[in-house]
Amino acid sequence: MPATDASSKAPDHVAIIMDGNGRWATARGRPRLFGHQAGARRVSEIVEACPDLGVQYLTIFAFSTENWKRTQAEVSGLMTLFRRYILKEAQRLLAKGVRVRFIGDRNRLDPKLVQLMDDLEALTVANDNVHLTIALNYGGRDEVTRATRRLAHEVAAGRIDPDEVDAETLGRFLDTHTLPDPDLVIRTSGEARISNFLLWQSAYAEYEFVDTLWPDFSADAFARILAKFGKRERRYGAVIG
Repeated sequence: MPATDASSKAPDHVAIIMDGNGRWATARGRPRLFGHQAGARRVSEIVEACPDLGVQYLTIFAFSTENWKRTQAEVSGLMTLFRRYILKEAQRLLAKGVRVRFIGDRNRLDPKLVQLMDDLEALTVANDNVHLTIALNYGGRDEVTRATRRLAHEVAAGRIDPDEVDAETLGRFLDTHTLPDPDLVIRTSGEARISNFLLWQSAYAEYEFVDTLWPDFSADAFARILAKFGKRERRYGAVIG
C-alpha cells in the first residue's frame, strides 16, 4: 500500500474533480459510458487507499448541475451507473468503515435513486474510518443560492437576527455543514479550472492539477500528491516568518 512521507502531514480532507472519463474511453474507441464505468472502479481504489494515507474525508464530484446539458443517452447511462454503484458497493463500504454522504440538489433526481442514496447514508451512518461525500447534481453556486434562501427564510421568521449574519452563519446552511473544509482539491485530465465545485469551502484549499485522466489515476499517484502537499506552507492569508 502506498504511503506518504513520514515527515509530511497528509490533508485531512481531499476533494477530487474526477475529469477525463469520456476522453479516456474515446481514445480507446469505446463509448463515453465505458469511461465512466472505469472511473467508478477507480473511485473504489482511491477510497480504500485513504486510511493508510491519513485521509479521513474524501469528497468526489460525480455529477454537476451543468452535466444535464450532456446527451440524454449519457445522462441516462450515468444515472443507471450511480444506482448500480450504490447497490454493488453498499455492503463493501459498510464493511470497510466508510461513511457515505451525498451533497447537491436531490429534487431533480429520480426518486428511486434518491431512496438508494438515503438508504446508503443510513446504512453507513455509524462508520468513521473514511468519510466519503459524493457530490451528485451539485454546483457551488447552486449550493450557496439554496443556503442563502434557507437563511433568508430563517431571518424572515425572526429566528435569526440579520445584523448577526456572518460567514459562519451561512456555512451552517450549506450542504457540507457537517464537514471540514477541504485542505486539498485535485483535478485530473489536465484541465486547470474548478468547474463550480465547492466554491465556498475551498477558499483556502491547496490545488493540484494533474494531466492523468481519471480512470488512470492510481493510488500511487494519489500518494505522491499527498506527499507533495505535506511540504507546502499554508498561510491562510497571513505572513509567516
